[in-house]
Amino acid sequence: MTILWFLLAGIAEIGGGYLVWLWLREGKPYPFGIMGGLALVLYGVIATFQTFPSFGRVYAAYGGIFIVLSILWGWGVDKKTPDFYDWLGGAICLMGVAVMLWGPRN
Repeated sequence: MTILWFLLAGIAEIGGGYLVWLWLREGKPYPFGIMGGLALVLYGVIATFQTFPSFGRVYAAYGGIFIVLSILWGWGVDKKTPDFYDWLGGAICLMGVAVMLWGPRN
């Protein structure tokens, strides 16, 4: 469930930000902004479903997931093909997420 919550939160945040971007930067109608704002609120709610007790750890780990989802969003939606360094950076971020979430603790 951990990964699913991270993925859903990422889609809500990136999608919400993208809708606000379309509204303010590309002149789409104001309902885009409203839907984007609602998606961003949903992102904040979804993140609370994580079972990890530390807010900071959850959000730090989510940052790595967000980076990879942003690369995929750019590829799928903006049609900007990621290069080797995009993928390498994303892989490094995911390794960091794994260490933060599942590393042995006292």
